[in-house]
Amino acid sequence: MLCRIGDVEVWRILEINEPYRSPEELFPSAGPEVRETIKEHVPEQLCAVTGRLILPIQGFLLKTPAHVILVDSCVGNDKSNPGTPDWNMRSDGRFMAALAAAGTGPADIDYVLCTHLHADHVGWNTRLEDGRWVPTFPNARYLMPAADEEFFSNSAGNAYTQSVLPVVEAGQSELVTAGHMLGDHVTLIPTPGHTPGHVSVLVKSGTAEAIITGDALHTSAQCWRPDWHFKYDTDADLAATSRRKLLEDASEADRKVLGTHFALPSIGRVKVHGDAFRWEDD
Repeated sequence: MLCRIGDVEVWRILEINEPYRSPEELFPSAGPEVRETIKEHVPEQLCAVTGRLILPIQGFLLKTPAHVILVDSCVGNDKSNPGTPDWNMRSDGRFMAALAAAGTGPADIDYVLCTHLHADHVGWNTRLEDGRWVPTFPNARYLMPAADEEFFSNSAGNAYTQSVLPVVEAGQSELVTAGHMLGDHVTLIPTPGHTPGHVSVLVKSGTAEAIITGDALHTSAQCWRPDWHFKYDTDADLAATSRRKLLEDASEADRKVLGTHFALPSIGRVKVHGDAFRWEDD
């Protein structure tokens, strides 16, 4: 177990922890200091061999008193991601092994929460069975941001056709908006910009709180530099506004922060630091 938020158990479901792309490519507006800033604040996220940013691909399993919830389902097996060779046509047991280590099988999942509909957050939504994509979690409702479903269905690529559309056609999807509550402990928080409907996930139990960032941030170095634009943001300025609001709220409430793509262990807190923030490992 990664941590406990009051009555809620949080388990890390890690699929990949490998170098992805260079900081200069991922943060094109950051300027020449991007590498040195990351090296100063989170050196372990820079691969010493390739110089690329190590980007964990992980979901989080929430065991509340009422539900078992998977937040984001990573890349998946057999998926077409030709632009990212390490994600393309994978055949790997790590994701399912992590679920098993949490004492959970696919049939035990009540809800799959998709923070957004990019390939590395929806991959295990489906699996290949007899040449057909079928929902991996047969008893789950899949909660998807309505604005993302509309946006990606209008320009359906591999991630949508392989990992989203089969869930919709199976009748297991539920389109939701920010503010949606799942039981007494989980609320979807609006953090648009990376995608039109992107949400982060607030977990509350008693006086304890945590926020799962999704792709509102991609490295803890963005606490110091929330203005950095990420290459794949659909609206970079809106993403920066959402990022700063998430950091402000997390600092004010003293929430644990679970950074979906942060260097492992990916858990800590943020504090106000001048006109930005600083990251403190938990």
